[in-house]
Amino acid sequence: MAQYRNNGEFFTERRSIIDVICKSDGKNDHGSRVSRRSRRFGRFTKQRLQRWAFLLAALLSISLTVYGLKMFFQAKIEPRFPLLHKLPEERNLREDIFGSDVGRPPKSKRRKQHFPCEVGLQESVDVIIEPKDYINYTRFSLEYVYQEEEKPEHNLFEPRFGGHQTLEEREKSFYAINQTLHCGFVKGTTGYSSTGFDLDEKDKAYMYGCKVVVSSCIFGSSDFLRRPTSRLISQYSKDNVCFIMFLDNQTLSKLSSEGNSPDDRGYIGLWKIVIVKSLPYEDMRRTGKVPKFLSHRLFPNSRYSIWLDSKMRLNTDPLLIIEYFLWRRKAEYAISNHYDRHCVWEEVLQNKRLNKYNHTAIDEQFNFYQSDGLTKFDPLAPNNPLPSYVPEGSLIVRAHTPMSNLFSCLWFNEVDRFTSRDQLSFAYTYLKLRRMNLDRPFHLYMFKDCERRALVKLFRHRLLPSSPDTA
Repeated sequence: MAQYRNNGEFFTERRSIIDVICKSDGKNDHGSRVSRRSRRFGRFTKQRLQRWAFLLAALLSISLTVYGLKMFFQAKIEPRFPLLHKLPEERNLREDIFGSDVGRPPKSKRRKQHFPCEVGLQESVDVIIEPKDYINYTRFSLEYVYQEEEKPEHNLFEPRFGGHQTLEEREKSFYAINQTLHCGFVKGTTGYSSTGFDLDEKDKAYMYGCKVVVSSCIFGSSDFLRRPTSRLISQYSKDNVCFIMFLDNQTLSKLSSEGNSPDDRGYIGLWKIVIVKSLPYEDMRRTGKVPKFLSHRLFPNSRYSIWLDSKMRLNTDPLLIIEYFLWRRKAEYAISNHYDRHCVWEEVLQNKRLNKYNHTAIDEQFNFYQSDGLTKFDPLAPNNPLPSYVPEGSLIVRAHTPMSNLFSCLWFNEVDRFTSRDQLSFAYTYLKLRRMNLDRPFHLYMFKDCERRALVKLFRHRLLPSSPDTA
């Protein structure tokens, strides 16, 4: 009996009954060879089919992979150049209004990672000394409009916290000269109630005695209370710097229900709590611009102030911040650039995309600024006055010099007149002030956003302070 090898093992060959019959009939092996040949052909055909199927599957897999990569990179590129796929007429119209979309942030849900960088602060407040010639800046006298008289042409006169500044008065206010200008806290004529932002007389007396101030605010319960990190602040600063947190009664009640009630002296941690009555605007974001920009009005005897948005916690000694950003740079105003955007055109598009404010109001403001000379930021221009035209205004360091106070008033007046989105009006205000006072420089220092992140810890808002139409 014959044997054959299959997979390394020997098996006895079992001949079929057909082979036996064929052999017994006197026929040769032809039938058996044909049978084996047909089996070999079947095996050969099956192997070829398997190889072709494998090859087709591999080609299909490669094609899908290439297509997927193409779609992935196209998705990355299209948000940066979306106008390339629009009709020429539509593309030209948008570019005429807003400029090219090149450089816009991609429409991705994944946020870019931004990290702090090293800041060369002094090791201790004991080694810092205010430079003797530091106050040698442009000198002029500013007075403010405290009360407006009802004008005959206004039949429906209603007092406003920012007053009723005319376009002529607005234009003159940009000159760095002895003048009286609108800068908030404008009272109405006799018989009208207060225009808002009323403070207790005891709090006013305390604030008048402040020489260096760190201030913040929460209105409309929009944020949690973030206490400065006490262990990172020197005892000297704790004794000589005023830490003021402005709240409304609604926010105070909310914080108290969460266990953050002021002590017998009116403090929560290092924050001295000051209650604001009769808020001047229904828009809480706009109301927050009052302490943000007008610290020289709220603290008339202070020499320096640091503004801190309520979404941040201060992790650095304030005197070290003043030394680094003002004294060492010989600046009278310091603010960080934005972490993503540097052109007002980009900021306008982003505000519209996220519905940060009423689109018509944004257009009105933006068109006005363009008609008055606002141009796009060119990162390649050799003589840019600033490294960016869009600030990240959550940390502002100021010396209360005449030029710094004038800029703060002008910036506030733009927020009062147009939208509360102060990043839209920053570059216009600075460039116009600079253009109209070529012989009187304003020493504004714009530092890196990563430096800001090294000095504070950023948190998210509790909720939006108001609706997109007014925020």
